Amino acid sequence: MTLSPNQTVSRRGMIALVGALALSACGFTPVFGPGGQAEGLRGEILVADPGDRKAFVFVARMEDRLGLPEAAPYLLDYTISVREDGVGITTERATTRYNVLGRIDYTLKDRVTDAELAKGKVENFTGYSATGSIIGEISATEDAYERLMVILADQLVTELIATAPDWRK
Repeated sequence: MTLSPNQTVSRRGMIALVGALALSACGFTPVFGPGGQAEGLRGEILVADPGDRKAFVFVARMEDRLGLPEAAPYLLDYTISVREDGVGITTERATTRYNVLGRIDYTLKDRVTDAELAKGKVENFTGYSATGSIIGEISATEDAYERLMVILADQLVTELIATAPDWRK
């Protein structure tokens, strides 16, 4: 049996509707919403000031995800480590591709008591091509570092949300 394009769309719509109903029936609640694991967490974590471009991108993403802090009771201190590994090498020994590996070690503290509430690390990588013009390579390098900081910030937010019941007051 052959379906017309209109029938395909309606079948996809029906699948989406069934999926939405299944989620609502399973007790799904938004993580920041009432009864969610991170309820009231938005705006509660002050991320330490950035010292360079990488840290600026990291802090901006953390604030996008967690909200701007207002009298935040928690302080997130962090250390960013990055390195590049050449992974694509031609027969002439020219590197054509790099992986940028990053790691963020973090400590979450209570701002009043200075007590350490959570501690850990997140790690990931991105890559970029070193072929093309000098300007293109510089742009690709900067983009890879920015993508890496966004990825690491997203991982850290996920980890903080997942562990919030353990470290929150």
